Amino acid sequence: MRNFIGTARPPGAPTKFRGRLGDPSLPFVTTMNFRLRVWRQPNAKAAGKLLDYEARDISPNTSFLEMLDIVNENLLARGDEPIAFDSDCREGICGTCSLTINGEAHGPDHPGAVCELYMRKFRDGETIVVEPFRVRSFPIIKDLVIDRSALDRIVQAGGFISARAGSAPEANSIPIPKHDADLSMEAAACIGCGACAAACPNASAMLFTAAKVSHLSLVPQGNPERVGRALRMVHVMDAEGFGNCTNTYECEAVCPAEISASFIAKLNREYARAALRTGAGD
Repeated sequence: MRNFIGTARPPGAPTKFRGRLGDPSLPFVTTMNFRLRVWRQPNAKAAGKLLDYEARDISPNTSFLEMLDIVNENLLARGDEPIAFDSDCREGICGTCSLTINGEAHGPDHPGAVCELYMRKFRDGETIVVEPFRVRSFPIIKDLVIDRSALDRIVQAGGFISARAGSAPEANSIPIPKHDADLSMEAAACIGCGACAAACPNASAMLFTAAKVSHLSLVPQGNPERVGRALRMVHVMDAEGFGNCTNTYECEAVCPAEISASFIAKLNREYARAALRTGAGD
């Protein structure tokens, strides 16, 4: 058996961990303690504030959401109101665990969602500030829970594709260049968490919209509605109150799916193409 830093240990010996992964200057610890400053807000209309909590005897291998579960169990045991936060798959797939940790969307371990963040990324005794995504288009419902339905409305504006919905087509019936197929798959990896908007100084949802527009525009199945899709999704994005892109690349830096900001350039081309064709009466 091997301990956290890869050196052999005898059977039955307690596992020891360093205060931060790979930092030999820090002492060994078996558990960690943290001070949490968590945003508490009872409802959308009430004023919110940061409250202090302690998370004690936390294993470095505990995920951030599991740590919040432990804190909530202690709060419930005392008869206090637990901290409300969203989660579902806890595998970095669903995108619901949207939190700002120490000022960073999804926390300090990029790429990855909050559910993939482990407490060994923090120092023993560290103060951790936990807030919801700060985006005007994502109103707070309660505590750390936000309403991200604005992203759903952008997707809904994209409508449908004109593709046969029966059995799977023969693999070679619609040849697609590998480069286009790979790009389409990269764009389709977007999990819709909203971190791009939360990290952007302008709260822009351009990376999200670009991914949703691009993954269909790159394959033949998305061509029939290609023009209208780009126009509608961008118009709804603007109507939802998201800001403009100014190329700070913060969106790309925090994206759990590593969506490239180059898709934003493609969205601009798709929108310009659609506007030109619509203006020409096509």
